[in-house]
Amino acid sequence: MTAENLKRTPLYECHLEAGARMVPFAGFEMPVQYRGVIEEHRTVRTAVGLFDVSHMGEIDVTGARALDFIQFVTCNDASKLVPGRAHYSGLMTPRGTFVDDLLVHKFSDEHYFLVVNAANKDKDYAYLCAQVPGFEGVSVRDRSDDWAQIAIQGPRALEVTQKLTSVPLADIKYYRFVEGEIDGVKAIIARTGYTGEDGFEVYVAPAAAAPLWRSLMAAGAGAGIAPTGLGARDTLRFEACMPLYGNDIDDTTTPLDAGLDWIVKLDKGGFLGRDLLVRQREQGITRKLVGFEMKGRGIARHGYPIVSGGAEVGVVTSGTHSPTLEKALGMGYVPVALSAVGTPIEIEIRGQRVAAEVAGTPFYRRAK
Repeated sequence: MTAENLKRTPLYECHLEAGARMVPFAGFEMPVQYRGVIEEHRTVRTAVGLFDVSHMGEIDVTGARALDFIQFVTCNDASKLVPGRAHYSGLMTPRGTFVDDLLVHKFSDEHYFLVVNAANKDKDYAYLCAQVPGFEGVSVRDRSDDWAQIAIQGPRALEVTQKLTSVPLADIKYYRFVEGEIDGVKAIIARTGYTGEDGFEVYVAPAAAAPLWRSLMAAGAGAGIAPTGLGARDTLRFEACMPLYGNDIDDTTTPLDAGLDWIVKLDKGGFLGRDLLVRQREQGITRKLVGFEMKGRGIARHGYPIVSGGAEVGVVTSGTHSPTLEKALGMGYVPVALSAVGTPIEIEIRGQRVAAEVAGTPFYRRAK
């Protein structure tokens, strides 16, 4: 996609004002960093960071059989949701692999609000529409252009966000959401995130996004708030071992391969890919997504071979130098026999094999 036809979020001017370095991402011009990835990363871990995630996709599923539809296309059990609750799930292929990973929010028995990855939203919407026949009265509507999304993440996120709303944010438990006003405008306020820290994702009309961003920056001035780009978003989610679609999961991987067994509810009834997942659970997985720590010098990057016994046995899906733990870490798929913590492996980096060791995950877990 050329620069001429890249989209811009409603916060584009705010990014320029903050000195962001803009890059193409999922069809948008997005901020990759402002002051530097490591500094922004550490700000989120210790104070509070502000993210533009308006490029994400939002899709409404409505109708009397909305729940039946959600149950059919995703692997988690949406019947357990009550209004105001959300969960993480997988949008499934008939092969039991990922079309995408997503958040499912329940507004009512007849209204579910899906948040999908930016790079996949057109594909996801088309896929969902193709599944609608057979679910009479169900409507699938792409609402992505109707919403801007701002994420406020970090240990001081609640303190800062509360200054702009009368909604008692402390009462919103993790993976809950409410409709209310923030900074004088209507919003959906969800206590979710993609950083491993506490925080909120706030959905407002596009015209309200820039004023809200500036209000949040002002409200957080004393708390050390800073705008945060895609670079730190990736290192933060990586430390928390939150999978990235296209790297750690895709349409060749099942939730069981990726260690996401907890989102697969085989006893809920039929859904896309269930039969294959039942078979995989009965027979056992052959490969597993693991974390590892580099023992030799070098950074593991996406696509690098994982080697054991002189042979390539897997591939790195994500890797970087952890700003919080100050060590080189990675994730990748290996045979189950090599998945135990402490197992020695090697990572091939530009033709050189460098020692590494399977490590426990997540790498980072915030203090409660």
